[in-house]
Amino acid sequence: MWEHERGGTDGADGAEDRREGSRRGRRESGGRGGRRTEGREGREDREGREGRQELPPQSPEEQARAICLRLLTGMPRTRRQLADALAKRDIPEEVSEQVLSRFEEVGLIDDAAFAGAWVESRHRGRGLARRALAQELRTKGVAPTLVQEALEQLDSDQEEETARELVERKLRATRGLERDKRIRRLAGMLARKGYPEGMALRVVRRALEAEGEDADDLTE
Repeated sequence: MWEHERGGTDGADGAEDRREGSRRGRRESGGRGGRRTEGREGREDREGREGRQELPPQSPEEQARAICLRLLTGMPRTRRQLADALAKRDIPEEVSEQVLSRFEEVGLIDDAAFAGAWVESRHRGRGLARRALAQELRTKGVAPTLVQEALEQLDSDQEEETARELVERKLRATRGLERDKRIRRLAGMLARKGYPEGMALRVVRRALEAEGEDADDLTE
């Protein structure tokens, strides 16, 4: 009898253990049916992996177009500048030529317009003369014929007027210096901006004479 009662008790305890184990298993596996409940971090990680699909590699043509568009977004560029940029990024030359020619066809590259705008901006903003402007445009790869066309918008009278304005702005800073030193400083400033020596000396002499400075022996 004792053995029968003990067996019954053990059976009840065993059934309870099995039920508790089943409930614990469902909690660990995420509920009924064995579905596992993902935490927020797990969902975000999975969604991130699904959203980051591998993009096919760009062709050289696509890379070249992207590079040119990015550079042209900041400011106008000459064809030579863009070609140099593509070469630095190892874009094949034939691909570069094809893309650049297409950009010229649609007007995204226009060396003539670039040169004209450059001359106007640099002369007005920096007071550069035609010689300095021509040198800058050549270093940017603008063709000589386009450089000459752009410089034609500046005539000698306009260039000399700009030189006078530059000297007038600088004149005050040279007062108190010896006469020869004033001449060298003012004429040197104009020379660095590309003004011919004769024009520079003529403008400096007239500015000094207007101040009452003796400049009769200042030859052009």
